[in-house]
Amino acid sequence: MSAERAGAAVFHDFTPDEYTRFYEFFYQKTGISFNEKKAYFVKRRLQERMSVREATSFRDYFAMLRFDLNGVELQQLVNLLTVNETYFLREDYQFDALVQGILPEIAKERTPGRVIRIWSMPCSTGEEPYSIAIHILENWRRSDEFAIEICGSDIDSVVLAKAREGRYSARSVQRVSPALRRKYFRPAGEDFQICDELRESIDFSAINLIDRIAMARMRDVDVVFCRNLLIYFDDVSRREAVELIYESMAPGGFICLGHSESMSRMSSLFRPRKFAGTIVYQKPQRP
Repeated sequence: MSAERAGAAVFHDFTPDEYTRFYEFFYQKTGISFNEKKAYFVKRRLQERMSVREATSFRDYFAMLRFDLNGVELQQLVNLLTVNETYFLREDYQFDALVQGILPEIAKERTPGRVIRIWSMPCSTGEEPYSIAIHILENWRRSDEFAIEICGSDIDSVVLAKAREGRYSARSVQRVSPALRRKYFRPAGEDFQICDELRESIDFSAINLIDRIAMARMRDVDVVFCRNLLIYFDDVSRREAVELIYESMAPGGFICLGHSESMSRMSSLFRPRKFAGTIVYQKPQRP
């Protein structure tokens, strides 16, 4: 690629119409809504991809993006435009609610040996679903009585690969006690590798929350962790996403949101419940 072509892509000055066309396309595909404060960030990422693809105009790049039947270019943009900051045992008061109230309540309605399904989305690089597994193993005495299935999903293919690998920096595991590090991790240079038994027990998959076909794969989920995701959606896509989550859940199932989120502002489908000092939301049982 010549310096002229690279420079033309990198320093492309998007017109309001061009940015609006991209914004509306990305929103339609992902449900993610970027406010004006994010415009510079989004444009820089677009410029990066235009440079990589040697596109000399927005028109050429946008045509390439729209008619990419395999969705590879869209996935590259998703990976660039989504934020994946996380660490182990983040907002662990909800994990306390899980083992002290939610799981015991679910277990009352299940005979031993039955499946309990837990879904972490977006799972990012895996810290949340692994944290859930560790917290259950360490704090719920009935964990061996049930077949607990934990799955993690994300729209970003790069973070999913890292989640499956299960290798983490010292910063990522800083809230994990030395005893738990020894029990569930092994040294990997300066990093920490999650133990194989735990890594192989969690299923990671790519799911777009507003994709009805992909969401249809998830059914009878008992507990959903959907923390700090819906804040990136606007009112319309947020309601659609909540309805799809509702459809994926078992009657009586629970959903945990981020500390700044409230289901009452999004939907009346769920009722609030309080466990271990925090509010979660429950799908009503069948009449």
